Amino acid sequence: MTGSDLIPFNLKNIDGKFYSEKFLEDKNITIIAFICNHCPYVIAVIERLVNIQNKYRKNGVQIVAINSNDSDQYPEDSFDNMIKFAEQYNFTFPYLYDEDQKVASEYEAVCTPDIYVYDKNKKLRYRGRIDDNWKDENSVREKDLEKAINQILNDEEINFEQIPSMGCSIKWKK
Repeated sequence: MTGSDLIPFNLKNIDGKFYSEKFLEDKNITIIAFICNHCPYVIAVIERLVNIQNKYRKNGVQIVAINSNDSDQYPEDSFDNMIKFAEQYNFTFPYLYDEDQKVASEYEAVCTPDIYVYDKNKKLRYRGRIDDNWKDENSVREKDLEKAINQILNDEEINFEQIPSMGCSIKWKK
């Protein structure tokens, strides 16, 4: 999957506007993060994602969060609750609703959070975890996502093992 192209999307943001991959054309790095509102793994790391966006924005890094969970089965992941979740955690990036789950399916997303990092040419360079301790930010030793961002910004190859994200499964419609 590394080296594959950014998969197109056109999804509704929590501000009511639709966002497609075209708004990312001038970005040095695009991070697609499949998340949701209720998953304990997401709740544990969401502030880290917000902090990463704020830290790297000046370097042309853009996070795009996407919620693909079935909100009929999991009402806490509804569009209205997405708005509340984003406000609660002070999102500084789009939070898009993949209501028909087509985008998650095309990305072959597995869990929340599931992280994809693309370079300025919109080629996948990293897919993996945010860091090595989702439960306790104070115990983190390996900041994999930040390491990948820095290597891509420095035009370096990713030179460490890409360990898959751990989280709640995407809640697919029946």
